[in-house]
Amino acid sequence: MNLSIQSKLPNVGTTIFTVMSALAVKHNAINLGQGFPDFPMDEKLTQLVNEAMNKGQNQYVHMCGLPLLRERIAEKVNEAYQSKINPETDITVTPGGTYAIYTAFTTILQPGDEVILFEPAYDSYIPNIEINGAIAVPIALEYPDYKINWEKVREKISPKTKAIIINTPHNPSGSLLTHEDMIQLADIVSNTNIFIISDEVYEHLIFEGKEHCSVLKYPELFSRSFVCYSFGKVYHCTGWKMGYCIAPEALMKEFRKVHQFNVFTCNAPMQYAIADFMLEKEHYLNLGKFLQNKRDYFADLMKQTPFEPLPSFGSYFQLYSYKNISTESESDFAIKLTQEAGVASIPVSAFYKTPIDNKVLRFCFAKNESTLTAAVDRLVAYFNK
Repeated sequence: MNLSIQSKLPNVGTTIFTVMSALAVKHNAINLGQGFPDFPMDEKLTQLVNEAMNKGQNQYVHMCGLPLLRERIAEKVNEAYQSKINPETDITVTPGGTYAIYTAFTTILQPGDEVILFEPAYDSYIPNIEINGAIAVPIALEYPDYKINWEKVREKISPKTKAIIINTPHNPSGSLLTHEDMIQLADIVSNTNIFIISDEVYEHLIFEGKEHCSVLKYPELFSRSFVCYSFGKVYHCTGWKMGYCIAPEALMKEFRKVHQFNVFTCNAPMQYAIADFMLEKEHYLNLGKFLQNKRDYFADLMKQTPFEPLPSFGSYFQLYSYKNISTESESDFAIKLTQEAGVASIPVSAFYKTPIDNKVLRFCFAKNESTLTAAVDRLVAYFNK
């Protein structure tokens, strides 16, 4: 008997990150495509994990997360955003930010619901929506600044609109939502039953002294929001897959119903370690400057190439235009650079449901300076040959 599966994601294949990373390995290319650091995390954090393991802190912790860790998160949120969060009822520790986003969608969506999202968008959003039987309603951010046109959002609101997902700092563009953006969003959802999912995994990776306008700063927005975070992005440990979600008690109660039957609880020794390391506040307070220096170092090197930079005010990423270099599609040009120049990037068109080709590639600068130097040296050699 031949068994068959009716796919819940019939239009989904291997992610562009996997494709480009495999291509990078095949051609021995320097991988500036996938967003993870190649420098080590703080030695103290590694030491704290080892200590937790040696102390026997290896068994299940509370389903919602280690109580001490949730208390530390609440303290940080109060200091950073002047938002009083109850660590008992409003915070759940999750295996990464992407899981938190998926669980938030699964908590609220019913078949036929609509979710407004902004493209280019992190590639998990649409599959998360569709696997729950809902309908993704994409709105293109306005190139080249990747800003939201709020009038278009108003036009897309319908009786079926269940949620709007926002992302700031934005992946892949590095753009930020402003106070004015948040006021517009609050006005749009006022007196509606629309939820907000706010992807804020790059919250501390903000450059040039700009402000992170978290949903947590806006009570009228937070009252309808699931706000998702990542320890991996803050502490340079993306492979740990540790994050958390913050939501008002009534929303979090439903979130936890889904969570408890999916993963139940997260890695215990890492929770103990992160709870202790969160006292090292200078780490996340200095994170923006640390990553800005890498962005600037990479940008200075890239002046040797014909690429043109687009503004990046946060995240791990910088977009570069190649419109004056080639007329090839973004996908073809990214593959060509990987194969022939030995540098892997990500075509921004891959972040759209229906690809929009602006001749832009995404590069990750969260790397050692030696990695960035070697990558740009290869690009310079390629364009000068």
